[in-house]
Amino acid sequence: MKVKCLIIGSGPAGYTAAIYASRANLSPVLIEGPQLGGQLTTTTEVENFPGYPDGIDPFTMMDDMRRQAERFGTQFVSGIVTKVDFSVSPKKVIVEDEQEYEADAVIIATGASAKYLGLESERTYRGRGVSACATCDGFFYRKKTVAVVGGGDTACEEANYLAGLCEKVYLIVRKPYLRASEIMQQRVLNNPKIEVLFEHNTLQLTGEGKVQGADLIYRKGEADEAIRHIAIDGFFLAIGHHPNTELFKDYIARDAEGFILVEGNSTRTNVPGVFAAGDCADPYYRQAVVAAGSGAKAAIEADKYIKSL
Repeated sequence: MKVKCLIIGSGPAGYTAAIYASRANLSPVLIEGPQLGGQLTTTTEVENFPGYPDGIDPFTMMDDMRRQAERFGTQFVSGIVTKVDFSVSPKKVIVEDEQEYEADAVIIATGASAKYLGLESERTYRGRGVSACATCDGFFYRKKTVAVVGGGDTACEEANYLAGLCEKVYLIVRKPYLRASEIMQQRVLNNPKIEVLFEHNTLQLTGEGKVQGADLIYRKGEADEAIRHIAIDGFFLAIGHHPNTELFKDYIARDAEGFILVEGNSTRTNVPGVFAAGDCADPYYRQAVVAAGSGAKAAIEADKYIKSL
């Protein structure tokens, strides 16, 4: 099937790109992928997206975006992209190893996935006390006690951010030192609300219906190994994100972490006619409103590219 514009991903970036592309009469096709609504739907409520003064359920918000794109003519395809060929023009995109699309322009909006510890209890309490975004969900834990897992700059930054909201913040670090930059370390160590638990690993989360505590192990395998329980209301992962870009590695330039590299302040990749928007190309902000803005940029640039053919 030949199309003008094909969008891969159904998060804020993908849906916004679809709204702009369809309004530009590009008749876009959007491949929805494995998680409708993207990573945003792993949170419980969205309170920091403009236009929703009382907050909004993330599923409702993403459904609103989808219906808006559909209103202007976006065609949605359920399925996962399994193969691409960006060495040819038009670009080839194959869904579920069966359906092949040829597109003049492709917008990649596949997002990123937070790294988790892999605990069964993490999955049990996801959306009920477990979060991978302090900026998104920290507000819900004002004057409460939370824990942050990680020892790098992101973990220290999130711990400091949460300390501005919460009564107490535990920083759980598996090593005997912080990997963060010196200035970030000092901010954490000098913050009276933050208690750093060096050489601790999380065994499991506990609670009735929501996170109420965590069982930790201190110096696992050593002579002084000990189990410790901490009472917490929230558990934040800050051990990094995996951009969902492995599918494009043979064609698209990426950084060492796998995030797609774009030209300057644009959404253009190293392949003409292929654009990247949202968290798959953003290791810094990871916010829905930023992703939506980049989706708009990608659609505008795709429109210009198609008209130049």
